[in-house]
Amino acid sequence: MRALVQRVSEASISVDGEVVGRCGPGLLVLACAMQGDTDTLPAKMAAKIAKLRIFRDEAGRMNRSLLDIGGSALVVSQFTLAADTRTGNRPGFSTAAAPEIGERLYLALAEELRALDVPVETGRFGADMKVALVNDGPVTIPLEITG
Repeated sequence: MRALVQRVSEASISVDGEVVGRCGPGLLVLACAMQGDTDTLPAKMAAKIAKLRIFRDEAGRMNRSLLDIGGSALVVSQFTLAADTRTGNRPGFSTAAAPEIGERLYLALAEELRALDVPVETGRFGADMKVALVNDGPVTIPLEITG
């Protein structure tokens, strides 16, 4: 399972001009299930995301987690994180999980974050979404959990 985590002051997702999810301050989490990912991975990914120390402490150092600051998360499915760009100019996405698996694992990730007491909103799986965000820092961290 892959994720791209962005520290944000605020973020929102719109579908057909309607805001369907928002957060902030906290994290925008773009998530992608990969072929072979199992049902155990969302809990591991959620724990990593919630405990990732990328928020400033009193000294201005990245030393606090989403849990430490009481922040929220906006979790968005993004299969393009599976892009294979090693050859040619057109990315391949054959390593992404099938849509039904991808949706199940993406929703499980959101639920696992909620179980850790993180307020979570989501995008809409498979929709043409518009993402608006104010990246704080900017801080953008790629994550990958396997197993």
